[in-house]
Amino acid sequence: MRTRTIAAACLAALLVIALGIAVAPRVPTLSTAETGDPELLDRARDLYADGPRDLLGVVEIDGDDTAFAHFGADADTDFEIGSIAKTMTSLLLADAIERGEVTEETPLGDLLDLGDAPAADVTLAELASHRSGLPRLSTRPQDVVSSTVAVNYLGRDPYRYDEDTLLEQARAADLTDRGESHYSNLGFAVLGLALAEATGTDYPDLLRERLLDPLGMDDTYLPRTAADLPAGATLGHTERGRTAAPWLAMAYAPAGGVRSTPADMERFARALLDGTAPGTAALEPRWPDGEDRIGYAWMTTDVDGAEVTWHNGGTGGFTTMLALDREADRAVVVLSNTTTAVEGRAVELLTGKEW
Repeated sequence: MRTRTIAAACLAALLVIALGIAVAPRVPTLSTAETGDPELLDRARDLYADGPRDLLGVVEIDGDDTAFAHFGADADTDFEIGSIAKTMTSLLLADAIERGEVTEETPLGDLLDLGDAPAADVTLAELASHRSGLPRLSTRPQDVVSSTVAVNYLGRDPYRYDEDTLLEQARAADLTDRGESHYSNLGFAVLGLALAEATGTDYPDLLRERLLDPLGMDDTYLPRTAADLPAGATLGHTERGRTAAPWLAMAYAPAGGVRSTPADMERFARALLDGTAPGTAALEPRWPDGEDRIGYAWMTTDVDGAEVTWHNGGTGGFTTMLALDREADRAVVVLSNTTTAVEGRAVELLTGKEW
């Protein structure tokens, strides 16, 4: 009897282990469904074949020529672009300055109801260059707890706040090392809200009317709710293979709530290179940022003699990179639906040099 009991227990344990293996997330690998330019496919495959990968879209602009390399994707596959959205917000700021609606020195408190909070004195230029002194995220205890639980335990979007809550977060924030470079998603969220207030609209409409529509970026969008995601919207994955919840475009949309496609990002990058994008003055480096320089959101880095203007992005299930060599009239965009880094190898595709 005891022998049979032990055998049954062992069998049950083996079944549990087998079931766990069967339902555990599988670490993804780079898709072998390839389409696009053969030479770019070869170069991209060599750079991105290792590590947890899945879908990958690569765009290379060289003067008048554009090449695409798609792994399990195509030109119309949508990706969360993460903080590359900040570059779009930065263009809106530069454009609003050119229109005379705001200035670099406009205090945030002139546009948003912040009372006597420290953030009220921060200027729009400080927000756009991460020199405002605002923290990366809200430091209110309830926000710290909710975002930690959302990311680490539930795999959810940590930025599900409305505009009223965003204002409360800004009012409660202390400033630290104002004038020095400290990356702030909170800062870019309130910058987008301030620009919307200054122009009498909301952020999604402002982005659509002043940037996306003029550039023909019809497939770039801001899903405010899960219902706004189209059928077949691309799913993101963690490095361990777990499907990530989508990050939606609520109050933090100006900092990272945009979804786009390789085709639309090609339009965006080309307009940045030829200067037809509204607000391209945002790209100009104005302030030191460690070893780099920063303009409005855009970083500029010397890569072995090549001046690269860039911004990356990351969400719960996606990583992205947009890199420009403006002098050489070249650009590279890499869009991925896993959280494995893509930045350094995107710069290598752009310049032929390691970064």
